[in-house]
Amino acid sequence: MEMDIGISKKERAKIADGLSCLLADSYTLYLTTHNFHWNVTGPMFNTLHLMFEAQYTELALAVDLIAERIRALGFPAPGTYREFQKLTSMKEPEGVPSAEDMIRALVKGQEAVVKTARSVAPLADKVSDEATLDLLTQRMQIHEKNAWMLRSLLEK
Repeated sequence: MEMDIGISKKERAKIADGLSCLLADSYTLYLTTHNFHWNVTGPMFNTLHLMFEAQYTELALAVDLIAERIRALGFPAPGTYREFQKLTSMKEPEGVPSAEDMIRALVKGQEAVVKTARSVAPLADKVSDEATLDLLTQRMQIHEKNAWMLRSLLEK
């Protein structure tokens, strides 16, 4: 059955493409955060272990919301590592960085997700796609807050 939600297929495709990049960035950040949760060491172990767990748990829920929005717009959501690697703006870390380098990498990752979400917002705004705008606003707020909290750990 043809979809008729007041947004053309062409415009929905542009938004879905942007959301696919957001999904890839979010999933890459999820994997990185989960990896760091498992492998963090040092004097801040407990603090970082718990913070990373809270952040990857939130991201696990977020990727589902993003994928479901893509589906609601009428397009398939990417769901493989190969697709995510092609779509993400992030680089995965190599090896096991120090706790401080983990924090720096996660700040960059949080900021990357914000930038990707921000780049999709004008597409959604142009066609009055409030549902996507709401999702993007929520994602930006969460990732900006996470970046601030992580950044605060680096202050001397």
